[in-house]
Amino acid sequence: MARGTGDNSELAGRAGPPLSGDVFRGSAAVTPGLLTRAALRGPRYRRLLPDVYAPAGLPPDLALRSRAAFLWGRGRGVLAGYSAAELLAADCAPAGAPAELALPDAHQRSPAGLIVRQVRLADDEHLVRGGIAMTTPLRTAYDLARRCPLVEAVVAVDALAGRYGFTGADLTAFAARYPGARGTLQLADMVGLVEPAAESAMETRLRLVIVHGGLPRPVAQHLVADERGQIVARVDLAYPESLVAIEYEGADHFTDRQVMRDGRRYTQLADLGWRVFRYFAHDVYRRPDRITSEIRRALATRVIPRPRQPVDRLRLSVAEQLWLP
Repeated sequence: MARGTGDNSELAGRAGPPLSGDVFRGSAAVTPGLLTRAALRGPRYRRLLPDVYAPAGLPPDLALRSRAAFLWGRGRGVLAGYSAAELLAADCAPAGAPAELALPDAHQRSPAGLIVRQVRLADDEHLVRGGIAMTTPLRTAYDLARRCPLVEAVVAVDALAGRYGFTGADLTAFAARYPGARGTLQLADMVGLVEPAAESAMETRLRLVIVHGGLPRPVAQHLVADERGQIVARVDLAYPESLVAIEYEGADHFTDRQVMRDGRRYTQLADLGWRVFRYFAHDVYRRPDRITSEIRRALATRVIPRPRQPVDRLRLSVAEQLWLP
């Protein structure tokens, strides 16, 4: 098949009944008498896009708005950008990111809350999941890497690469399909910053604060062993030779169970001579200079590591169940 989005017409009619708990076409509900127009305008339903509605109790998050965008496209389009990333379970979209739909040819003006791009995709650049067409993980990473600001581009590629197992080199090879495409120069700069081991968007942002602050690149998801070679912790970022661990503390760290687990980990790390630096979203967004200053001072301080056995990889699975977050 020539390059294009393919024929998704068989998907276009899946309007969904109005009580299905998902998006549906208003016209598909009104015409057979399932709903009245007055009911659509009432409090039980939310209009997401022209002729596309959802039950009002569903949060209008990116996943819901993306499914609405696909339905609005009548099967001619392919979800792309942050919409594709969201439905590919790669959590990387900033708050309020609009849904995005790629169409193979000229299209009408985009409605509010939706980005529509004219893009012709190769056959191996899109897939269908749950009846919804979207760009593949690699194509999604390529698009976001070129279009987003540098930090958010790395966040997106980290999330997709970590989940789907491709590398920065794979992304570079893919980009060779489209020499001279807009954003290609940024992609070349960004690839060297990609870290598939990153486990969250905020961890990536914290790492980039450190790197852009002129410090060496820390090791991501570093395993720390005790003197017997048993794994006692895995830390978000580390400078192993300096015994410096850096942790991003998100909301999941404040449950009672996680607080106890973290407390045990930090005590063991301290007992092994590690210094642990814990940062929050406010630090990353508002006080990046403080982060880099603190880490720079820590790296300038000489430490004498305690003797220890090599990491016992055979014990890793058990240790992860007991200690690792």
